[in-house]
Amino acid sequence: MLETGFSPAFIAVDGGEGGTGAAPLEFSNSVGMPLREALVFVQNALRGIDRRDSIRLIAAGKIISAFHMVRAMALGADLCNLARGMMFALGCIQAQKCNSNICPVGIATQNEFLARGLVVDAKAVRVAAFHRETVAAFVELLGAAGLSSPDEITPDHVMRRISSREVQSYRRCYEHIETGALLGGAIPPAFAEDWQNASARRFR
Repeated sequence: MLETGFSPAFIAVDGGEGGTGAAPLEFSNSVGMPLREALVFVQNALRGIDRRDSIRLIAAGKIISAFHMVRAMALGADLCNLARGMMFALGCIQAQKCNSNICPVGIATQNEFLARGLVVDAKAVRVAAFHRETVAAFVELLGAAGLSSPDEITPDHVMRRISSREVQSYRRCYEHIETGALLGGAIPPAFAEDWQNASARRFR
């Protein structure tokens, strides 16, 4: 971005814990960075080059509840994609047959006999209700925290147990670098090696 002058309108950060039943087992179990760590990394990278305000971050990866949305936004997400919860509302039973054309509930199949199990008119009501109630719960969490807008969520609003005797806010659990920190002066140690290896001419 710095070399070309071009920036994307948004970046979708899809955590390694997401995925469908069609994914190879090694991929779904072992490949990718967990969403929370990935969000912090991307947030810090954009803040470090002073591009965070112009690029939106979209988070995905086992986001099911209103709290999961708050947690993602506390780490930098501007909005969230919810797939798993919507699939449950649609009737998914996690049979992990998505790639086989024999989905037992008729969602991931072209088989006309099995597809009859998905009654669209009935399931649409359930999906809409899930969406509505999830948004309502999100708004309730904002109110409980004394906030009036998702933009006000910060790493200080979410706590994490790190041992049997200690709880810390996300502010203390993760490193948060200052705006422009990668553009000059002392590079934060956690980013020094990655920043040195970064190149616009190759992907590494």
